[in-house]
Amino acid sequence: MDLLRKLFSNNRTEKQSHMEMNVYSSLEKNKEYIENQLFHSSDLKWRSIRFNQLEGLIVFFESLTDQQRIQNEIIQPIEEKREGTVDKVITSLDITKKTDLGEVPHALIQGKCVLLFEGTVEVYVIDVTAVYKRSILEPENEGVIRGAHDGFIEHLMTNLYLVRKRVMNPNLVVRYYQIGKVTNTKLALLFMQDLANPDLIKEVDHRISSIAMDTIFSPGFITELIEDNPYSLFPQILFTERPDRVVAHLMEGRVAILSDGDPSALILPVTFFSFYQSPDDYHRKWMVGSFIRLLRLMSFIIASLIPALYIAVIGFHPEILPENLILSVKSSIDRVPFPPIIEALIMQITLEVLREAGVRLPSRVGQTIGIVGGLVIGESVVRAGLISYPMVIVIALTAISSFVAPSNEISLTTRILGFPIMILSAMFGLIGIMFGMLFILIHLCKLESFGTAYFAPIMPLRMKDLKDTFIRFPIWSLNQRPHDPHPKRLNQERNSREWEQDDPGKE
Repeated sequence: MDLLRKLFSNNRTEKQSHMEMNVYSSLEKNKEYIENQLFHSSDLKWRSIRFNQLEGLIVFFESLTDQQRIQNEIIQPIEEKREGTVDKVITSLDITKKTDLGEVPHALIQGKCVLLFEGTVEVYVIDVTAVYKRSILEPENEGVIRGAHDGFIEHLMTNLYLVRKRVMNPNLVVRYYQIGKVTNTKLALLFMQDLANPDLIKEVDHRISSIAMDTIFSPGFITELIEDNPYSLFPQILFTERPDRVVAHLMEGRVAILSDGDPSALILPVTFFSFYQSPDDYHRKWMVGSFIRLLRLMSFIIASLIPALYIAVIGFHPEILPENLILSVKSSIDRVPFPPIIEALIMQITLEVLREAGVRLPSRVGQTIGIVGGLVIGESVVRAGLISYPMVIVIALTAISSFVAPSNEISLTTRILGFPIMILSAMFGLIGIMFGMLFILIHLCKLESFGTAYFAPIMPLRMKDLKDTFIRFPIWSLNQRPHDPHPKRLNQERNSREWEQDDPGKE
């Protein structure tokens, strides 16, 4: 109990560590305090000025500020006017007065500039942050054939602009957070005020505000800190680099989290089927889009089950194969010294190593890895008698199927799921596969994402939401939002084809 009391006491002390400290009237004392707080960093710069007959100092980090703006918006107006009110002379739009000297170092490391004067007990904090950003390009991981080709970048304001230009509506709300005691990473929570469930917003707000870590580098950190079940293999938050995908989910009553310094947005809550929906589905005829989506969902079954089914059939149930096929497969297997499970594990691990190497290497060298892996290793291991031809075909089909998923997270999950199912099939045959699938199905039915059933609309069953799950119904029939994020309004519109009512030739 004493130990717990000490821990809580330390936490309280840490939270209350920032005590207000008045600005000194002496310029030298203020300078000495700021330099000590920032450990005399070499990129901390000082510039002397004179205004209203008072000596003054401008302090800023040259690595964080836009020095051209400092010259144009602060120094040049002061030198021209020489006297007057600071707020009216300086042309910067973002200027605030502070009397707490303890806030100055924090403002400086955010890229702001501070203006101090001799004999005054207040300072001016002016936002002159430098902005370095890359161009808006199409996301490499979520390419589409039709539709918008712009993607998020590492600059938070640009990403917010990409969303706001698509939703020109005052109901789009943005809330800022700063998390990470050391990194002070800036986050933005986005939601539609008239659609998102207040309980969901409250819960997300609570979880983000409760994050207590020193370092937050990427949304991957945030995901593990706020998701419901961190021990589940299945992703419970959707990553996307596409603004149009974020907007589509906001319109369904979900919320999005954007992070400064990362081009990914987090969408929550989501269901299992959200990971198999792609913007391309809505840019095609609904029948074509439905067919492609069904192929994606089938790819989950193929990628996770095909190696296990092959092992079970070869090891326990060869009689279910046609006679001619048995002879062909048997002649290939007899030359291999390993059982099918060892073959499958060798090939799957080799495939994962090749994939990881392809990601890490530069794109020009990555193509070489594909040739070496696919042709040289694949052909050589068969000729050397280490792997059978049927196993190469099975693993190739598995790899292609796993890459069909539009989300990299669910693709990885599918491939990893294949390993325990393969082991079960090697031990118990088809019964082992059934046991494994039953376990996965029960887990999916129990899983939740921010209070939403992960396997909705199958469990719990909601027939109306099936319109945009396995297949996509025509756009004009999707007049209700999905029920799983519990939006404030389910209905979107009563009739999307109102022109039919105005046409006198139609009933």
